[in-house]
Order: sequence, then C-alpha cells, then structure tokens
Amino acid sequence: MQAKPRQPATPEQALWAMDQLIATHLVGQHEIAQQVGLNVTDLTCFAFVIEAGENLLTAGELADRVHVTTGAMTGILNRLERAGYITRRPDPADRRRVRVAALPDALARTREIYDPYYARITELFADYTPEEIAVLHDWFRRANAVAAGYLEEYCRTD
Repeated sequence: MQAKPRQPATPEQALWAMDQLIATHLVGQHEIAQQVGLNVTDLTCFAFVIEAGENLLTAGELADRVHVTTGAMTGILNRLERAGYITRRPDPADRRRVRVAALPDALARTREIYDPYYARITELFADYTPEEIAVLHDWFRRANAVAAGYLEEYCRTD
C-alpha cells in the first residue's frame, strides 16, 4: 500500500485534534458507564481488569492504576461485584491479598458495546501504510508514557 497524500498539519493542530478525540472519548465513557449502570471510575477499573486477562491484578495494583486509595478501591470492587462484573479470588502466593477477575457474562456485555467501536477505528487503519501505523503506535505508546509520568508527578500526594 502506498501512503495517501495528507494535508500538512502543525503540532498545534495535531494537539487540538488529540484533545478533541480525548474529549469525545470521555463523554462517550460517561454515557456508556451510565447505560451499563456504572460510574466512569468503575468502568475504567473494569477495563483494567479486562486488559490484565489471565494475569489477574490485585486490588492494590488497580488502585495504583486508577490513582485511588486502597479504601476507595474496596468500594469500587464492591460495586463491580454487586453489579456482576467481577469476582475476587485469593492470591495463591499471599492469601491476605485478593486478585480480581472479570466475569464471563460481563466481559461479553462489554464486548457488545466496544467491539463495534473498535471495528470502526480499525477500519481507519486501512487508510495507512504499515510504516504509518508503526509511527502511530510509537506515538501513542510514547504519549501515554508522557501522560502517565506527568500525572504521577502532578498528582503525587507526598
């Protein structure tokens, strides 16, 4: 595949486009969370549980990822468990800790919502060469690291 001609863009224009995408995504997450009876933080935690797959996360690991206290995470996990999204399993290496697993029905319900969206996004990649996709992948990974680092620095409570 040959690269399609693209309009030139400045870093400022790209930043603005990224901000628009993030804002649209945030609004969508709020709306989806409402539709499935969760709040955005709970839905985000569930996404991290899904992402972990068979490498089940501990409650503490989830708390770190979502930037909440372990006490707040207990409340989040209680809500997700009551809503039928997760189950808690004892950590085989340390019985004092629990690991969090997605329930299959909840995973299926979530995929019904997100799979069509991801299919549409995936269609966009057809307009890009493998080399351009590699650049996008690199940029997203590096931008995520910058964002996570900034949040860690900016939101640090110590």
